[in-house]
Amino acid sequence: MTSRSSLLSEQRRSELAHRIHDLMPEVRRDLEALTRIPSVSLGSFDQAHVDHSAEAVAALLRAEGLEVQIVREGGAPAVLAHKPGPAGAPTITLYAHHDVQPPGDESDWDSKPFEPVERDGRLYGRGAADDKAGVMAHIAALRAHGDRLPVGVNIFVEGEEEAGSESLPTILEKHGDALAADAIVLADSQNWEIGTPALTTTLRGLVRAVVTVRTLSHSVHSGMFGGPLPDALTALAQLLTRLHDDNGDVAVPGLVTDDVTELAYDEQRLRAESGALPGTRLIGTGSILQRLWGKPTMTVIGIDAPSVATASNTLVASARAKLSMRIAPSQDPQVAWAALRDFVLAQDVWGAQVEIDLDDIGPGFSAHTQGPVYDATRAAFTQAWDGTDPVDIGVGGSIPFVAAFAERFPQAAILVTGVEDPDTRAHGANESLHLGEFERVCLAEALLLEQLGAQAKADS
Repeated sequence: MTSRSSLLSEQRRSELAHRIHDLMPEVRRDLEALTRIPSVSLGSFDQAHVDHSAEAVAALLRAEGLEVQIVREGGAPAVLAHKPGPAGAPTITLYAHHDVQPPGDESDWDSKPFEPVERDGRLYGRGAADDKAGVMAHIAALRAHGDRLPVGVNIFVEGEEEAGSESLPTILEKHGDALAADAIVLADSQNWEIGTPALTTTLRGLVRAVVTVRTLSHSVHSGMFGGPLPDALTALAQLLTRLHDDNGDVAVPGLVTDDVTELAYDEQRLRAESGALPGTRLIGTGSILQRLWGKPTMTVIGIDAPSVATASNTLVASARAKLSMRIAPSQDPQVAWAALRDFVLAQDVWGAQVEIDLDDIGPGFSAHTQGPVYDATRAAFTQAWDGTDPVDIGVGGSIPFVAAFAERFPQAAILVTGVEDPDTRAHGANESLHLGEFERVCLAEALLLEQLGAQAKADS
């Protein structure tokens, strides 16, 4: 396809907008039904619900006339589907995932996590946004076109994204031919703000590791032996403080920093969106967006140690912590892991024994944002948001499957879109979907399919 960025006619845009608007009650009904299924893919939860969720998604796709199969390659069920387009039309693969994060402590929710409830124009519930709304955005776009689909469509709805996508490489290896496409739309990200759409063009990579510190062969009485001997928890705390320098930047040498797109984003907005307490100071150097999207970060996401409620007066013999290190999109994750490992093992903390083990690793992603598919996407977003152009954003989080798709399908344009906004609170309590923005997302995808089909006709 040649590069072409013209908008669809206003008449066609209006027709699709009205069609999507009329569809929204049934789309919402189906979204709420999916949200009621507690499809948590972590192994400690009942996996029968994940099976139920896959079957529900498959039924929705079959109802739209797609050929559907549920596949398992050693993990949770994924749903693959296909519907051909007109002769000569491009094929688009649409990705989302039907599994969800655990709800956490239900007392932190203002309503039951798996019973969707609308409040002030937002639909609350676990998975209502991440990512069952992504599933339904794809289905809404298909419904908008009905039997006049302008492109061929492949659907891939994964069932274990929230658990690490362990079987994804096998799925792509065994079923990749069924997913090959001219463009891949991965609906698992966010928009810039309410009223401003976004294309996610960079994602940071990830290294997760577990650090273990030992000072004693067994725990001993803190009154009898405290003083000359360090306890492992204090030694671990000492080690963890060395992971940042005095400015709050990551102290591990050998990590890189990438340039980022600079948009208007100040400290006040960061505090409002994150819920930072008034006295909490920001850490690190550089612009806020560079710190969010382009620089390495280090977070302690868990510690194994006696709880306050069950603590005894002893010197703790061993303690461990899980580290989550986000790395620049261009950073080789294996190089980053080696740098972290070498730095940790080089620390002398009162002579304590220190070990570090790799838990998980994932590459970052940088999109190639030029060409006819991106032109069509920007045009579709502009029309869906009534003339507001999309912005290119980075995301500080990591979505390793994006890099997996880019590697498996190097000729396809990779589009990372999504339904979330800064107040979605995905993975947290009170996750929610802005219903007005969701309608625009559905319209944007319907317009995109139309635009890509029109490009193919113009080029033929």
